[in-house]
Amino acid sequence: MSSQASEATPTPVLLQDSQDGIVTLTLNRPNQYNALSAELLAALQTALDAIADDESVHAVIITANGKAFCAGHDLKEMRSSDDRSFHQALFDQCGRMMMSIHKLPQPVIAQVNGIATAAGCQLVANCDLAVAAEDARFAVSGINVGLFCSTPAVPLSRNLSRKQALQMLLTGDFVDAHKAEQLGLVNEVVAGDELVSATRALAAKIAAKSPLSIRVGKDMFYRQLSMELGDAYAYASERMACNMDSHDAREGIDAFFAKRAPEWKGE
Repeated sequence: MSSQASEATPTPVLLQDSQDGIVTLTLNRPNQYNALSAELLAALQTALDAIADDESVHAVIITANGKAFCAGHDLKEMRSSDDRSFHQALFDQCGRMMMSIHKLPQPVIAQVNGIATAAGCQLVANCDLAVAAEDARFAVSGINVGLFCSTPAVPLSRNLSRKQALQMLLTGDFVDAHKAEQLGLVNEVVAGDELVSATRALAAKIAAKSPLSIRVGKDMFYRQLSMELGDAYAYASERMACNMDSHDAREGIDAFFAKRAPEWKGE
């Protein structure tokens, strides 16, 4: 047997499973608390790019193996170079991946099974929805090592009130899952043994809706947030009129009156 053949196959840093129109992406660096290395960021980017073009996918779940959901950036990798361009490229890579989640036509749900710190908390805040286990904890703790969590601040400040977000950013303190729910960082908190089923149920409920309406709705929701109120109403009215002209809207209304299940075509 050759030396190459005897070499162990590298463990993938990201696992992917697809079932009933729901794709689950599992961070798979448990010994590193699923820190976002350049390799893991690249794997997530590749997966998200493929999902964006796959009309058979109606919802996405991001979760993790091990005790942690995600401990943020890989600090050892970050300290492997003092070159500013190296760090800029790493943060840009992370920003592109986060924006890909934001722009993805399908809703993305964070299934938070453990601690989510720094860029890990950013990942939770950046997902469209989040379900957390009771023992999950959240922090933007870069400040504790002299590094203000500037990039995590972007989605965090868009989920929480300014004062609550800034308190987390300035102190680095952990908040538990129930506090995170109160703050608006997660949608639901469940017992640890119910986390997978609860997240799956939420994803399945979304996946059962018109894929066209979900796609239009997610895009519209985020676009109108940055508009003045009058512009937001004008834009929303235009999008709703276009949606009304679709097969799925006409089919959905007809099915409602006929008391039958609609047959979505995604058009």
